[in-house]
Amino acid sequence: MSDYKIKILIIDDEKLISWSLAKQFEKAGYQTFSTLSGEEGLELFASEAPEVVFLDNRLPKKSGLDVLAEIRQNSPSTIVIFMTAFGSIETAVEAMKLGAYDYINKPFEFDEVKKIVDSATSANKLDTEVMDLRRKLMSRYGFSSVIGESQQMQHIFEIIRKVTHSEAATVLIQGESGTGKEVVARAIHYESNRFQRPFTAINCAALPENLLESELFGYERGAFTDAKQTKKGQFELAEGGTLLLDEIGELSTQMQVKLLRALETHTFKRLGGTQDIKIDVRVIAATNRDLNAALAEGRFRQDLYYRLKVVTINLPPLRDRPEDIVLLTRYFINHYNREFSKKVTGTDEETKKALMAYDWPGNVRELKNVIEHIFILENDTIIKFEHLPAEIAYKKNHPVEADKIRIDFPTEGFPLDEIEKIVVQKALTLANGNQSKAAALLSVTRDTIRYKMKKYGFLD
Repeated sequence: MSDYKIKILIIDDEKLISWSLAKQFEKAGYQTFSTLSGEEGLELFASEAPEVVFLDNRLPKKSGLDVLAEIRQNSPSTIVIFMTAFGSIETAVEAMKLGAYDYINKPFEFDEVKKIVDSATSANKLDTEVMDLRRKLMSRYGFSSVIGESQQMQHIFEIIRKVTHSEAATVLIQGESGTGKEVVARAIHYESNRFQRPFTAINCAALPENLLESELFGYERGAFTDAKQTKKGQFELAEGGTLLLDEIGELSTQMQVKLLRALETHTFKRLGGTQDIKIDVRVIAATNRDLNAALAEGRFRQDLYYRLKVVTINLPPLRDRPEDIVLLTRYFINHYNREFSKKVTGTDEETKKALMAYDWPGNVRELKNVIEHIFILENDTIIKFEHLPAEIAYKKNHPVEADKIRIDFPTEGFPLDEIEKIVVQKALTLANGNQSKAAALLSVTRDTIRYKMKKYGFLD
């Protein structure tokens, strides 16, 4: 348990008041400092950084209002309680305009003053906790979580910044699976002024239509057989915040109509309800489908499409931004170093080339999973080529490995089985005996490579 004491600075040229306040706050568990002038008060403020300042207006040289202005300029979060002579209401009002937390008229009772301090420090502590939480959330989900230095990603960063500072009610994010659509959605939320309100997400493809409607809009008690009590849906739970509708392209036509109405009117009805419920929610829709093709085929409503694409973000696949692969690899290494308490310094050059040469059909998610897999299974301080999964290390047409399997055919011919035996043997040699890697090198299954190994006597 911390023994830290909240610091209180008292600036008042009346010695009795200054001494009395200091003693009583010390008895109440606070650490106090006191001075009779504004100049010394500012020096103490700079050296001690008190959380609370009691400030009298009538001081020898600098007025209390002048001192208050300097304190607020240097430390806007400091709690300043202004002390005035009885009836000096104009001065008190001016002090509040300059940023004083509260004011008290002399003479005053200590219990009254202590209540103000207790209330102020509790509120200040809560504000500090909120700011700490925002810093943590920003670090985890803000701009810093969206990684990329390619030209495509720089353009996306610019769009995200504009969206976060706007009141755009809908955003459409398009991109292949694993490109980071939810990461971008969270960044938009936590970088915006909605960050203190909820971020909720629902996968539109994961639920049947009847359940999806109740998940989105909630239901009233008795709306159906098992509705024993009223339940709020995701729209209500996200009030004031952000709702991510993932896989929006999977919505049925009927659900598209209901969603469009909610977006257009900012209202909806719970299942079984008759009352319109007003909402203030930013909706971010995400899809890995080609919505233009869905429009042409009549599977997606044109009016909903244009309502969603007020702002559109198209996330490029990882194969189209290879310059980001090394940056993302470093980011995930740092992430898993913290999570697993390891000290992996990076990758060797052959590993880097293999990562750059791979097509990454699973995009950023696949790269993240590969690094996590290596951290779990390996204990080296550097990621080596041999640590990579077979499909990456020995991908078909890998520029480093393609020339290593060669067979010089004799002019008089050569039995096919003998050629196959040599190829299997070379693949196993290149893969250091790893059957999975040898199978990947030859573009066959592990069962096939085991069958060939038995056939040619490589297995007992």
